[in-house]
Amino acid sequence: MQKTLNHRTLNIYVLERVSAANSWSKVKLMISVSEEAIGTLSSQAEVCMIFRYDRIFEIVVEEPGFNGFKLVEKHLPDWRTKDYDAVADDMPSAWARRFDVSKWGFLVARDDGNRVGGAVIAYDTIAVNMIDRAEQAVLWDLRVAPDYRSRGVGLMLFQAVEDWARQKGCSELKIETQNNNVAACKFYARRGCTLGGINRFAYPASFDEVQMLWYKKLA
Repeated sequence: MQKTLNHRTLNIYVLERVSAANSWSKVKLMISVSEEAIGTLSSQAEVCMIFRYDRIFEIVVEEPGFNGFKLVEKHLPDWRTKDYDAVADDMPSAWARRFDVSKWGFLVARDDGNRVGGAVIAYDTIAVNMIDRAEQAVLWDLRVAPDYRSRGVGLMLFQAVEDWARQKGCSELKIETQNNNVAACKFYARRGCTLGGINRFAYPASFDEVQMLWYKKLA
């Protein structure tokens, strides 16, 4: 079952290079975002969650900055790759096994019917230690297909997540990122999120990654 969210259908025009003619062509994307059945949650894995990066944020605890944190962008000597679905227990197919997802939200972005992105919201789930209180929703997962990144799809999904959380009576949205996902950190900062906490020891298997927790008021 699909339930289309109000005002979440948008025509986006982007410029794409036509290599044969060495010119640019305007392409129309027909992006829609809808809520889909939580029983289809594992289909979130159909959208690639791999990205390459050549920079990280070094985090200094001081004033002024993001709520006492100063983010210093550092370039790495080479390109690296991160796959969020590399660990079996972290894959979308494992979420319903690990948690009661009956109250979660699953939003899907499509371009003319084709899946190009998705967002998952965790809500009112005791076993999810990321949830601090009843009026808080956690943006559990947000992903956009590589060919659709930086085209406004992520923004549409994030705005739909905010709407979903407000409809549930939530007053705050919580988001987890890492210091090696610089683009995501900048995205959430532009959306009005505040960096409220870090954990340098959150990922034992990836000792060089720092957990970053962002918060946004939904007044």
